[in-house]
Amino acid sequence: MRQPTIRDVAERAGVSKSLVSLVLRGSDQVRPEKRDAVLRAAQELGYRPNAAARSLSEQRTRTIGVLLNDLRNPWFVDLLDGLNSLLHANGLHMLLADARLNRRTGQDPADPLLALRVDGLVVVGTLPDPAALGAVAERIPVVLAGSREPAPPGVDVVAGDDERGARLAAEHLIGLGHRRIAHIAGYGAVGELRRGSFEATMLRHGLAERAVVEPGDMTEEGGYRTTVRLLSGPERPTAVFAVNDMAAIGVLSAAEELGLRVPRDLSVVGYDNTSIARLRHVWLTTVDNTSHEVGRRAARCLLERFEGPGGAGRVQLATPTLEIRGSTAPAP
Repeated sequence: MRQPTIRDVAERAGVSKSLVSLVLRGSDQVRPEKRDAVLRAAQELGYRPNAAARSLSEQRTRTIGVLLNDLRNPWFVDLLDGLNSLLHANGLHMLLADARLNRRTGQDPADPLLALRVDGLVVVGTLPDPAALGAVAERIPVVLAGSREPAPPGVDVVAGDDERGARLAAEHLIGLGHRRIAHIAGYGAVGELRRGSFEATMLRHGLAERAVVEPGDMTEEGGYRTTVRLLSGPERPTAVFAVNDMAAIGVLSAAEELGLRVPRDLSVVGYDNTSIARLRHVWLTTVDNTSHEVGRRAARCLLERFEGPGGAGRVQLATPTLEIRGSTAPAP
């Protein structure tokens, strides 16, 4: 059966092919009754626009490449939802790529997306060499989302305020009477900002000597191993602030294995407010870094770059909040 063409739609609606093209591109220069006639004809015929042909004529693919640092981490789900909702509303579609997988094969992480001629690029999470995006930004708009690494010229950065978020977590535990507080830290600029804010908050409350910082890899297994080490020492902390929810889940597993009850014996705070933290049997106190809002702001930055390319890169920080649930309680 022959696929309907734009000519068929024009004949059914009683209009010209050029007017059908205007309607399908979302032009506001078409009278409402003509637009309705075209859309009705397209629906009746089952017409689907030829995306490849339109890309050639417009010299745009209407796709946005999204480069993810780690597909295993659930924190990016809400961010992608916020990003996609605004992109989709503007007729754009996402293409996802796993940066970690590409690096393992010796490939530049962005290459597969650039080969597909995406109109813009959003990099989600921490990359080892964000400076390499400078050359990409000379060709298409680039936004770093959820990362605080130094960005090349012309690249926008949208993230949560990590220093404020870590301060909220530390002050919550201090307010509950905890004095021996440990922080399982992360890597990259985000990890450094959260660690530095934790240490500064402990210092401000006269608790610098009681603060313990242990390096971590931001995974559940890393959080578990670090917590076993922390809780097996002579000065066992009464509270742990983990750099993210994944590490915090490892803290909960280690505490249970060692016979400690959360929050009676040990309070635990995570970071990211992922779907895991909201599970009823976990019910983790955590910092909500407004990842959905970060995603929407990243999309907005891209749209603004399309309208007015060039100019210096901007940094936008969304304000985090603390979600108090069942994993924290007054110090024993």
